[in-house]
Amino acid sequence: MMMVIRILGMLFILIGLALVVFVAYKSKVNNNKPRKRKRNHRFCILIPARDESKVIGGLLESIKNQTYKIKMEDVYVIIEDEKDKTNEICKTYGASVVVRKKLHLKSKGYALDEGIEEILKRNKKYDAYFIFDADNILDKNYLKNMIPSFDKGYDIASGYRNCKNGNDSVIAACSSLTFSLINTVFNDQRCRDTKNITLSGTGFYVSGDLIERWGCYPFHSLTEDYELSCYAILNNLTTYYNTKSIFYDEQPLTYNKTIGQRVRWIRGYFDVRKNYVPKIKAAINGDEVNKGSKIEEAFGVTPYVFIVIGIVVWLLGIIFKIVCDSLLHFPIMFDVAELLILSFSVYLALLVITFIMINKEKDKLDLSYEMKIKALLFNPIFLCTFVSCAIRALLKKEVTWTKVEHGIKKD
Repeated sequence: MMMVIRILGMLFILIGLALVVFVAYKSKVNNNKPRKRKRNHRFCILIPARDESKVIGGLLESIKNQTYKIKMEDVYVIIEDEKDKTNEICKTYGASVVVRKKLHLKSKGYALDEGIEEILKRNKKYDAYFIFDADNILDKNYLKNMIPSFDKGYDIASGYRNCKNGNDSVIAACSSLTFSLINTVFNDQRCRDTKNITLSGTGFYVSGDLIERWGCYPFHSLTEDYELSCYAILNNLTTYYNTKSIFYDEQPLTYNKTIGQRVRWIRGYFDVRKNYVPKIKAAINGDEVNKGSKIEEAFGVTPYVFIVIGIVVWLLGIIFKIVCDSLLHFPIMFDVAELLILSFSVYLALLVITFIMINKEKDKLDLSYEMKIKALLFNPIFLCTFVSCAIRALLKKEVTWTKVEHGIKKD
């Protein structure tokens, strides 16, 4: 029985590894480059900010201090109640405030939708719409460094996501490394191959041409950023990951806070794929310009899911055998050794991946040397907890958007 479980586990792992190689080979060729250059630089900034008085001042101050100046009246903060203290802070900076009316529609996408609707009603036109969370802080050269990407004609471009509270807890540091995995390991290489990047959170712009074509912000899922990413792939939009445009994001300080966040991400990921992947697959045969992006997205995380299932099956099989042998008073020394060796091998593999991420980031990641060591050792365990979050996301009947408290400091 144990031999069958071992073979089954190894089979899943080998299938996963084979798929990783297959997808990398089949998706390598891509030629999705900008086709027209941009010239005008009338930008606006959209900030969904429900009850964000603790952090909105920091973002507005960083916008005010940009080396490339933007009028504060072109900064639109989207709130839900005029009595929100966020409103008063925005007025002191001269930022425009949009008060939401459709409060029964709860998600960042709906907030952006109402903000854009209001802008279009005012007959305002912008060449690019930058989107930020209220807890973000911009490097003073964020906009200046993003202009070359815009001028080349990219429809969408994302900046480099750093962490502003990574030194407050190892959980925050590991959470920030999740975005390093998405950006530094995957998106950076996708850019080199002219493939579409995966947007994560905020810190990106959408061209004004697209906004005017949509007449709204049509992405309302639990993960509207990933939904926009899939839309870009399907419609051959050009995207770029700009490592010089740095912005800082706040991460949860405790493990429990990350659970709800990651459950929403995972559920949103699969909900979006259910809608977009069939369309993306159907477009592969007739598309050459962005074929690599479509093939890569059609498979998504499937190869890694096979690998994870294989490891879990193998580990559970060993644990089951240890329990049975213990009850029957059979020797369990070799089984325990196998369990420890396999567990350590998984930990070591994830440790190497974490080391590669931290090394690639070098001094850009805003973490102290001591915290980098802690994150290096703890991140493999943090990554493993995505398995339990995935199980919750798939089994939970309803996953809804919930407000994340920002501006909470370490005790």
